[in-house]
Formats: sequence, C-alpha cells, structure tokens
Amino acid sequence: MIPVAEALDRLFALTTPCGIEEVPLQEASGRVLAAPLRSSRAQPPFPASAMDGYAVVSGKPGDMFRVIGESAAGHRFDGSVGAGEAVRIFTGAPVPAGATRIIIQEDVIRDGDQITLRDQLDSSTYIRPAGTDFGPDSEIPAPRLLGPNDIALMAAMNIARVPVRRRPIVALISTGDELVMPGEQPGPDQIIVSNTFGLHALLRDLGAEPRLLPIARDNVDSLRIVFGLVEDADLVITIGGASVGDHDLVADVAAELGMEQSFHKVAMRPGKPLMSGRMGSAMMMGLPGNPVSAMVCGHVFVAPVIRAMLGLGAAAMPTMQVPLAAPVGANGPREHYMRAVLGPDGLVAAERQDSSLLSVLGAANALLIRPPHDPARETGEIMRYLPL
Repeated sequence: MIPVAEALDRLFALTTPCGIEEVPLQEASGRVLAAPLRSSRAQPPFPASAMDGYAVVSGKPGDMFRVIGESAAGHRFDGSVGAGEAVRIFTGAPVPAGATRIIIQEDVIRDGDQITLRDQLDSSTYIRPAGTDFGPDSEIPAPRLLGPNDIALMAAMNIARVPVRRRPIVALISTGDELVMPGEQPGPDQIIVSNTFGLHALLRDLGAEPRLLPIARDNVDSLRIVFGLVEDADLVITIGGASVGDHDLVADVAAELGMEQSFHKVAMRPGKPLMSGRMGSAMMMGLPGNPVSAMVCGHVFVAPVIRAMLGLGAAAMPTMQVPLAAPVGANGPREHYMRAVLGPDGLVAAERQDSSLLSVLGAANALLIRPPHDPARETGEIMRYLPL
C-alpha cells in the first residue's frame, strides 16, 4: 500500500491536460479559461457621469448657469461647456468637453433654461474617468474557472468567443452480478447501483463529461465487451472488482487489454482497493465497490485528477481547519476520511463509519482527515477536513 499523497502524485503523473476549444461567450460559464484574454478597449471609453445632474466647469452655492444642451447615454452633447454654462446630463452619459464636475440634480433649482446651485453642495465631482473599470490591454489571466461575473467582464471587453479546456470525457463502468439500475426490480440477491450515479453527478459538477456505460458482470467476457465501449474517453473509471477476491477481475482484464498499472491499494480508509494506470490513450482508475469508499475516492482522487485535466494544476483538493465539537478516538495505521458534520461549534464525526452506509455520507458535509496513528483527540482540538 502507498500513502494518499504518493497515490495522488502517481495519478498526476498519468494525467494529461485536455485540448483547447473555442466556445461562444454565453456558453463559457463553468468552463476553464485556457489562455489569457485581453480587452481591446477601455471601460468606460470616455469620461462618464456617475449621477443625474448638470455638467459645469466649476460652481459654488448661489451660482447661476444657462442650460445649453443635454447629454444622455448613447447620445452625447457634441459641444463644449464654458463658464456660466451647464449641460443636463444623465448617469452613464459622456461628460462634455470643458466640464470638470457634475452637480447632482438634488443640489439644483431649475427655472426654464436657468439653474441655481443650492446652499449645500455635494463635494464629489461624480465623473468616472475613461478606463476607470479597465483599460485597453487589461488581461483576464488563465487558467481560471469562469463564472457569471467573468462573463459580464468579458462581454464589456467585447470578447465574443472564449478559449477553454475541452471537458474531459469520463467513462463510468460499474461491475458486479449483484447490481441493477435504479427503477429496475432487483432479484433477492441484488442491490441498486448507486456509486456510478453519485460519481456521475460529481464529475458533472467538476466540469467533466461523464458517460454511463452498461454494468459489467463478474465474468471476463462481459468486462471485455464493456471495456470495448470506452471509445474516446480521456478517463475510464471502474467501480468494484478492484480488490483481490475470486470475482474481482477488473485488474486482470484491464491488463490483458493493455493497461499499464501504476499502483494498486492505498493506505486509507475507506478506499484501500484503489488502482490506476493507462489503457491506450486513456487514463484508468479502479475504485472500490463499497458505496462510501467509491464516493470518498471520488472526492479525494477523482476530483483533483479532473481539475488537472482541465488545466487547473496538479494539487490535492483544498482542505480547511476547524475545532472538534466532540472527541474522537485514536486512529489506526491508515489515513482515515471520517464522515462528519460541520456545525457552528465545529466538527462532529459520525458514530458509524462503515463504508457501506450512504445515509451517513448523505448527512455529512465534511470528511474529517485523520493521519495514520493519530492519537485520540478532545473537543476543541484543531483538525483538518475536506469540505463536501
């Protein structure tokens, strides 16, 4: 068995970032920017009014001005403003040449084409200089996971198409005679396949393109047939059949089909029977069949691999620290990812940590990380955890 950190390093060594494709701006949210983008213009492209009011050269309480025109958004005043003159202006409109400040309309008394400044003037100029938001050649750095705020910025920069990393195609293969699909009627010795659907959701949220393949039964022919459906996958994930039992055939069949194994078994719980390697042009990961084990391996190993494929760097998922809200006993020789609930007082590890209990995982919002041989910990001690 190898430590979790070494397993991650070996996985990253097998990982290749996906290629780059261009997508329309409206389809770029949730994608990873693959190359820096530069603006070709300034925002605002001209000095703009920050308020509704009047553009003047200068003014003090009691001064009077003649209104000579109007400047609105999309319709500038073409002339210039001189002493004793004012231009009615609206928020976002270009500031006329010669004007040095905007007198807000609340500080003005207007009578026909004449305005008088009130006694209490606001001191702000209310002019946004050209390029206040961003200038020409301003850059959005890459790599970057794009969100709605980024899309708004790109639109303002007049960017219509965005270079992004292609979504990794991930083939998901559940194995076992005991499995049936949700909605089917299981036999007396069968259960509903669950891991595949949880991993499918996780992969989709990570930005991958997961594909559900048929369940592979516990025989060589069935495994060969399903492996033959992998096609253009960047990553093949098998669930179950990766241990050392008489019916655990995944490693043997994968090797027969050309998989070059990198490792098999990690010193962690849950999730010890984890293997990985390459099969042709695809990376392969074999996850354990226990439901919680597979999902924990998804968070600990699959998630950082997908991020690396998306060009976001080769690093473990970020962890956080928080005090324990209840004591925990001593840990054994393997790194333990305990299902836990993070509340206002800190972390509380679930009493039941069996790797078959999806209900416990469903109630958890954190994985409390226990190093090998970690001693018993008391309430208030600071512990590391992986958010779920």
